[in-house]
Amino acid sequence: MTIRRPSWLNAAALLAASFVAVAGLSLQARQDTDIVAVVFPPWWTAGDALGAVAAAEAAIVRTTALSSIVVVRPRVGDGLARLRAAGGWFALDPRAAGACLNF
Repeated sequence: MTIRRPSWLNAAALLAASFVAVAGLSLQARQDTDIVAVVFPPWWTAGDALGAVAAAEAAIVRTTALSSIVVVRPRVGDGLARLRAAGGWFALDPRAAGACLNF
């Protein structure tokens, strides 16, 4: 007996994947950006995220409603690379992310 999945499931999966791809590309922070919103793992506490920001020698601009997202001013030069090395998943443009996520 073969279990058949609904025919619309493939289209829904493609729609979800394209939404994530477009959102990721449009919210991505540029390399020359002064202020970025850094996304850390969602299971991190606010203390973990702030400790990682301090380890990357970035200045905290503000915190957000989500404890794993912190708006920072990275160190000039290798600031984004240092934030990734400290545990940051990716950096977002804080204006674009704030408009979408309302933080």
